[in-house]
Amino acid sequence: MSRLAAKFEALAQAGRKALIPFITAGDPSPDFTVPMMHAMVAAGVDVIELGIPFSDPMADGPVIQRASERALAHHMSLRKTLAIATEFRKTDQQTPVVLMGYLNPIEAMGYEAFANAAQQADIDGVLTVDLPPEEAEECTALLKARGVDPIFLLAPNSSDERIKKMDAIGSGYLYYVSLKGVTGAGHLDIADVEQKLQQIRANTNLPVGIGFGVKDAQTAKTLSAIGNGVVVGSALISKIEANLQNPEQAKNEIVELLAAMRQAMDS
Repeated sequence: MSRLAAKFEALAQAGRKALIPFITAGDPSPDFTVPMMHAMVAAGVDVIELGIPFSDPMADGPVIQRASERALAHHMSLRKTLAIATEFRKTDQQTPVVLMGYLNPIEAMGYEAFANAAQQADIDGVLTVDLPPEEAEECTALLKARGVDPIFLLAPNSSDERIKKMDAIGSGYLYYVSLKGVTGAGHLDIADVEQKLQQIRANTNLPVGIGFGVKDAQTAKTLSAIGNGVVVGSALISKIEANLQNPEQAKNEIVELLAAMRQAMDS
């Protein structure tokens, strides 16, 4: 059983839901990321999504776009992101780590070389935003052969057929994009999310994490009642951006928000 599957199973048995933060590797500096990852675990998170900085992050709103720009200014790359995950693993063997990014850097490295590197870095899952399941079989097979879960995005307009396709080829969990638009956008319609989750559950047994609109503890609590977990990104990275001259303050504010989300989700 993969580390992700074991995590979601343990949470289900405990009647709890996954809190999944997203941060961009190397933002605001490469030496910030590993201590931030450990601090998030101490705050009660269950899975960490680690963003691979990319120059054209098409699904991301301005907040995460700027995070990528800051990381790239420090010469961050896919290989350096994997090195950060390797460093984190030296002192945390329990928390699942999912790489989240775009296909271009993976293609540039080569699918097999990337799959080998992900395995060596003890990565648990890979979510490639712009790799549709119809074109993913080669990469997915290489990852699965190395014990790495391929994770796919579901959209509000995903059909039954497409959900089944992602269920067949994916593993770990499915990431439901809870609103139309980019990360950090818009106002969530909870009734719409709830209705869509019913459709998704009719077509998959994989856990479903809900993201793209989780801003505060109350939203995290509400969505965790519907899905198997919530993903929060822009709300955390906003705190980094607001404290670029004081990274320790950014870390403290992120921990405070995540601890509040954890408490709300468990209450």
